[in-house]
Amino acid sequence: MLEAKSFKKPDETREFGHGKLEIIKIGEGTVGKTTFEPGWKWSNDVKPIAKTDSCQVNHFGYVLSGRMKIVHNDGTDVEIGPGDVVSIPGGHDAWVVGDETCTIVDWAGNSTYAKR
Repeated sequence: MLEAKSFKKPDETREFGHGKLEIIKIGEGTVGKTTFEPGWKWSNDVKPIAKTDSCQVNHFGYVLSGRMKIVHNDGTDVEIGPGDVVSIPGGHDAWVVGDETCTIVDWAGNSTYAKR
């Protein structure tokens, strides 16, 4: 079925400290747009919801704006910014770098991320 939806009217919104996840369910998939405000850090703002030591969600996304540092449990790290496509396996912490909001469109992991 031909279908189009907009993040102006997401199917679901999940709010958490310093940010929110907007979800669109379309066709057989789910797409999320996550907004991380300056000061956001997974281990401070989402960990209390997830109740795990690190983020266990796999992400596959595209960075629209802002910068983020991601540190995997094995010590590897990367800093991402506008125009980057990222594949982030579960087992990581992350935080916004600088004073600009970081916005990422994510095609994976939205079914459980920050779900209460």
